[in-house]
Amino acid sequence: MSTLSPQTEAELREVFKRFNKFVLILWRLGIGPLMGVYPDVTGRFMVIVHTGRKTGKQRRTPVNYAEVDGEIYCTAGFGSGSHWYQNILADPNVEIWCGDDRWAAVAEDVSEHPERLRLMREVLKGSGMVAPLVGVDPRSLSDDELAQATAKYRLLHMRRVEARTGAGGPGDLVWVWPVLATLILPLALRGLCSRRK
Repeated sequence: MSTLSPQTEAELREVFKRFNKFVLILWRLGIGPLMGVYPDVTGRFMVIVHTGRKTGKQRRTPVNYAEVDGEIYCTAGFGSGSHWYQNILADPNVEIWCGDDRWAAVAEDVSEHPERLRLMREVLKGSGMVAPLVGVDPRSLSDDELAQATAKYRLLHMRRVEARTGAGGPGDLVWVWPVLATLILPLALRGLCSRRK
């Protein structure tokens, strides 16, 4: 992120890497969309399913996003060095999970879009408290300040192609909940019965 020292940026990358694993588990458990209940604080999250450019394996990356004029936009805040961004450049055919929806989409870098600042501002608002925490407050920065602060950010448009359903999407681990209930309920009942004796 352009306003941060290289050491701070490296530390933030590590924090986001760990946090993203947590966010992804929530999506796979079927509760990821709940993270957007308070978007001004938590932000708006979507998951991008993309193909690793070296491995060919499916990768999933949670990102903040905004829907502007019916279109989905997100940003690579660490710039063109982000692995998921490089994967998308190599193969722009992706899948996105937004709320309860799942879409096949085509990703396009629109960093040179004539309305870049307006779109970037909306995406950063969609990050909740994250952008202001790293010194990029989209609600208070002037256009010139925002342009300077986000100079190396990449702006992406996710053009939705068709709705998707079936296995491998959000909630693919939702089966965990009944298993946990089956394991925990007998223990809870045993504890309740032993207290009554």
